[in-house]
Amino acid sequence: MSIMVSATRKLPLRLVDRSPSITGAEIVSELVPPPQFEHASFESYRPDLAYPSQVEAVERLNAFAAWRARPGGFFSRTRKAKAEFPGIYLDGGFGVGKTHLLAALWHGAPGPKYFGTFIEYTALVGALGYADTVTQLSGAKLICIDEFELDDPGDTMLMTRLLGELIASGTRVAATSNTPPNSLGEGRFAAVDFLREIQAMSANFETVRIDGLDYRRRDASGHAETVVPEEFDRLNEALIERGSRVSCDDFGALMKHLSTVHPSKYIKMIAELDVIALRNVYLLTDQTDALRLVAFIDRVYDAEIPIIASGVPLHDVFDAEMMEGGYRKKYQRSQSRMVALTTGELPPHAE
Repeated sequence: MSIMVSATRKLPLRLVDRSPSITGAEIVSELVPPPQFEHASFESYRPDLAYPSQVEAVERLNAFAAWRARPGGFFSRTRKAKAEFPGIYLDGGFGVGKTHLLAALWHGAPGPKYFGTFIEYTALVGALGYADTVTQLSGAKLICIDEFELDDPGDTMLMTRLLGELIASGTRVAATSNTPPNSLGEGRFAAVDFLREIQAMSANFETVRIDGLDYRRRDASGHAETVVPEEFDRLNEALIERGSRVSCDDFGALMKHLSTVHPSKYIKMIAELDVIALRNVYLLTDQTDALRLVAFIDRVYDAEIPIIASGVPLHDVFDAEMMEGGYRKKYQRSQSRMVALTTGELPPHAE
């Protein structure tokens, strides 16, 4: 009997065995809000009344959404139907609802329309080429860009050129970030051409500041959970026995593998998983690795896949120098998401 059980024992999947490819058409098809914001609306947004800027943000987005105007409606009384700026920029901390509001704006807009992260749009250019990307996106009523964080001046110039052409053709653009548009790249690059591109882009946007507490950490300790090695193995085995699709990887091996896969493909790496298990998490000292992990965590968070980890708690994975550098806001956002992923409830069939 024991031999039969051993022969049929289910083994966890491994992310390091997955090296997906992705086409431009696939990227375009995925340019929609992530699953947790599939039904986001202005009405379902729950502002923290202790921060009036959250209520004001909804009003400003309504004003920006000229397509919502109708006779006798919102704009006919006190507001102009046409927004003063072709772009709107939601600037605020982590977990104040920026992505929810961006998705609500997208859901209420007429098509064609697109919603994606900064990485997804740059990946689209890489897959299609610049000219074909302009052709693909031209005619869109609205383009939403979540987490407009810039890692290098090349991507910045690419995106500002792309957005400039689209805005000139009548497309409206809405974006979110943790940094105001005239401060993007601050503390990272000093090139005059880079700064000129940033300033040109920011001139197209009305900036809306949203203050508040991170909703993911209002009722949490603020620390990512970790499990001891013995519990790590036992928990993974129990989840697999219950039918959960679990991936289990050594943290170091995963970090090495991520370096071989473009961040735009991370979403396909984690497709159809219920739980991700990471063994022997350790402190990162290489910034390139850290930025790859941020991109990976973003995709895991969007897919709402809980993480089980052993070793260093995930929120402590970035070293002190990183947390004081130019990418600190990226790392802080990722820490917030790591806390949510390791302390949140597992899928119903995995509980």
